[in-house]
Amino acid sequence: MSTALILFAHGARDPAWREPIDALARRLHAALPQVDVVPAFLELMSPTLGDAVAAAVGKGATRIAVAPVFWAQGGHLKRDVPALLAEVCATHPGLRIDLWPVLGERDAVLDAIAADYRDLWAAGG
Repeated sequence: MSTALILFAHGARDPAWREPIDALARRLHAALPQVDVVPAFLELMSPTLGDAVAAAVGKGATRIAVAPVFWAQGGHLKRDVPALLAEVCATHPGLRIDLWPVLGERDAVLDAIAADYRDLWAAGG
């Protein structure tokens, strides 16, 4: 079974905005070399979620996880993403797509950020 992890972010007009997303994709691919890790964007950047899913399916993916690289669940994740995923599922019937929780809902993420800020505070930074 081929798998893919799509890092789904908002997107921005400034091309440099995507650099942390691309860096995260590289780190995850290094940690999970058997998984195709790619970014996708809601707007203003490419690929779109639909394009990223189609590319993964084209490479043989039968299981895809979508990791929203968003801080919290706002309108995009409550309304737009379910609609996008419904379209993708209709286009690729039988494909397993898991939607992961947003970053701000993950205790491990909050703990890591709190530890980093604590260290910065201690360093006077």
